Amino acid sequence: MEFLTDNIAQTLLILGVIALIIEVAVLGFATFVLFFVGLSLVFSGALMYAGLLDASWITALWVNAIITAGLAALLWKPLKRLQESRESTDVHSDFAELTFTLEQDVDEHNGYKYAYSGIEWLVKSKQPLSKGSQVKVVKKDVGVFWVELQ
Repeated sequence: MEFLTDNIAQTLLILGVIALIIEVAVLGFATFVLFFVGLSLVFSGALMYAGLLDASWITALWVNAIITAGLAALLWKPLKRLQESRESTDVHSDFAELTFTLEQDVDEHNGYKYAYSGIEWLVKSKQPLSKGSQVKVVKKDVGVFWVELQ
């Protein structure tokens, strides 16, 4: 315990890094509380290590409370917006280059099973396509190839 009281700045830095690791690696940046506390601990530990703050637990408590509140007030909305804004983009893959001949008629509601790469895919189309048409895969969903005329 004497080690902690003699090395407050280093203790705060270590605790801050641990809090940041837990927030990012374990929680996946889902909550911001540990992020703000971790940054606060790192900042206050660095300020104490540089000699700009008195190295005492009372100072550490008040400085961390103030820095945590300031970071939360300053960064909460931008981080929340960043967390919520997710654009849905189609992933370009080898499936998008796949072409084949239809073995049955397909449309948006009726499809058929097509074996490709060891998996049975349901083939569907936004417009009705007849058997024997040469098609290409334009989109894939879970277990579904969406095709259109080539």
